[in-house]
Amino acid sequence: MSETVAIIGAGLIGRSWSALFARAGHAVRVWDADPAVLARFAADVETLCRDLQAEGLLTDLAGTLGRISTCQTLEEAVAGASFVQENGPEKVEIKQSIFARLDAAVPPSAVIASSTSAIVPSRFTEGLTHRARCLVGHPVNPPHLVPVVELCPAPWTAAETLDRAEAIYRDIGQVPVRMTRERDGFVLNRLQGALLGEALRLLEEGVVTVEGLDATIKDGLGLRWALIGPMETIDLNAPGGIVDYATRYGGFYARLAVEPPGPDVFSVATAEKIAATWPQDRSPAAIRARQDRRDRRLAALRRHLNSENT
Repeated sequence: MSETVAIIGAGLIGRSWSALFARAGHAVRVWDADPAVLARFAADVETLCRDLQAEGLLTDLAGTLGRISTCQTLEEAVAGASFVQENGPEKVEIKQSIFARLDAAVPPSAVIASSTSAIVPSRFTEGLTHRARCLVGHPVNPPHLVPVVELCPAPWTAAETLDRAEAIYRDIGQVPVRMTRERDGFVLNRLQGALLGEALRLLEEGVVTVEGLDATIKDGLGLRWALIGPMETIDLNAPGGIVDYATRYGGFYARLAVEPPGPDVFSVATAEKIAATWPQDRSPAAIRARQDRRDRRLAALRRHLNSENT
């Protein structure tokens, strides 16, 4: 069923969400607090949609773009909306301000989701009148190519809110992962943080080069993880499955867990030390070019995985 969706925040993440909702047939209204971002949004989202079309991930370019419109005020964008996706800055006070405005302006029956990647929803929804319809819908960058979206409820988020969010995300082609309660970092960033901490420690100790470490994931673990997750991986890596795996290798992993990486591995000093051994052009233009290459490769991978699932 077609719904009216409001996108609050028209940057990279908002652009991706707009394309996904519109591709699925929903009317999309977009607003951003920065007039310059809103002014270039139409061109940016058209470029994104053309890239999706080129990779065979979008068939109706004109229809998709025709369902997206920009609005000059937040209130105009959310009028009559049944689902809102907020993509504002990662600052609690800004989230609190935006959600207060949304709670007052959005129809009481609408779901309001935040794309935040680090702030649990209780921190910016506690004082709202209609707080039961709020949650986090955390995507992975870029959402139009990486489909998982984490659904994190506040203690007062209604089960119906989670049900409705899960249904609409699934309808637009995403893979919703439903959490039972709040945890800092949700699921993905907690997993990423554990891997990144060990990676930074190995680099700081000089055990491996940046190129070698990235190759270990890209050409090793990452190839399996594109098809199966870590639990299925270990279930298949021992003749008797997961319990057999724990019997064989649990002691080794337990010894690693005794001395986990310390918080200092995430310091700027550690990052500077690693960057010094890994020369890259990190100018904004060069970073954007590398991001574009990443996205083209992700699109090709997504197309291949989609064909495998049909």
